Amino acid sequence: MIESRRRLLRSTGSLALLLSAPRLVWGANIVAVRVWPANDYTRVTLESDVQLQARHFLMEDPPRVVIDIEGLELSPQLRELVGKVLPDDPYIAGIRVGQNQPRVVRLVIDLKQLVDPQVFTLPPVAAYNHRLVFDLFPTVAPDPLLALIREKEQAERQAQSAINDALGEFIDRMNRSPSVAAAPTPAPAPAPAPLTPREPLDAKTKSKIDRLVIVALDPGHGGEDPGAIGPSGLKEKDVVLQIARKLRDHINAQPNMRAMMTRDADFFVPLHQRVEKARRVQADLFISIHADAFITPHARGASVFALSDRGATSTAARWLANKENAADLVGGANLRHNDAHVMRALLDMSTTAQINDSLKLGSEVLGQIGRVGRLHKRQVEQAGFAVLKAPDIPSILVETAFISNPEEEAKLRDPRYQDELVDAMMSGIRRYFAKNPPLARSRQL
Repeated sequence: MIESRRRLLRSTGSLALLLSAPRLVWGANIVAVRVWPANDYTRVTLESDVQLQARHFLMEDPPRVVIDIEGLELSPQLRELVGKVLPDDPYIAGIRVGQNQPRVVRLVIDLKQLVDPQVFTLPPVAAYNHRLVFDLFPTVAPDPLLALIREKEQAERQAQSAINDALGEFIDRMNRSPSVAAAPTPAPAPAPAPLTPREPLDAKTKSKIDRLVIVALDPGHGGEDPGAIGPSGLKEKDVVLQIARKLRDHINAQPNMRAMMTRDADFFVPLHQRVEKARRVQADLFISIHADAFITPHARGASVFALSDRGATSTAARWLANKENAADLVGGANLRHNDAHVMRALLDMSTTAQINDSLKLGSEVLGQIGRVGRLHKRQVEQAGFAVLKAPDIPSILVETAFISNPEEEAKLRDPRYQDELVDAMMSGIRRYFAKNPPLARSRQL
């Protein structure tokens, strides 16, 4: 009797394992598919209710990435990937999807250029389930400093071309106008001084003229990471990108100034890569732009933060730094061994001089923002923000307003308020440079 019961229990347990195995191995359901194109890289994300396993390999003639995903049956959600590729995607020409084998779906990503694919998984976090991520990076990354210089030269050529066109039209109009015979002959104007070559500039003067001042603008969040979301649905990642683009245009309009944006579209950039981008172009300033949020809708006002190496200046500053530093978890950073090592090294670096200069910059920007809107705190606060830890670049984080406050969300959505805010930030930048001229670079531009 006892033996028969044991056999029954063993058979019941085996049956339970067999019933649960398809769920563990083959029971994945696709929740959503997303494609995030950008000049830096294109990301493809498959979100599912269980973790997915995938194998991938590259093929040439034509170039493509082939991905086999186990435990899947072809579904309408997967087929949606085909229509999510945009024509101007820099890397993906198209996506094909099919049932390669029973319970194995094959994705074929047709490429416009050779890529270095990175494939990794992310556990559930925030509003996301399990994610399988494909990041398609160019095999040869462009030089961002060279791109800035070429962009400036192109803008100057376009401006000169516009001047020449206007001058040519004016001369042509003057040539076509009838002469008036009775008009008195004007007194001859003094002959202009002959044009002579300019005297050679000394090295100090040439350095001031040729020096390209670079401001790194960092719109927070992006792509998979929406940031805070306002009561009416305004996403932080969208509004800070709008503000950063306007500030970029103001900076680029200044002589010998150029803005570098850590992202200029809706895609995610890990925190340490934002710092690395600024350092690669030898930026003179780093300004990270955000829209604050709190657990209650009553908090309001703009804030400016600098780095601290001695702890946060307030509990709220510490809470905000922890929240912003968690962006990599939501956005989905591929923390491989080398990446994690680089990130730790960057985050451990900070200097007293950098923090002091950051506080000066923050004070100028905060003072100007206070002229156009309410301030949450009237002094620059400090905390351990990961994105501010470039050891050689004055860096601040600007919380433009509380997007969680309905009134301030409406202001952030208003283009006129965005313009006022950008004017104030630009004024703060000018005031900082007037008191703290940028130093010469080791690499002359």
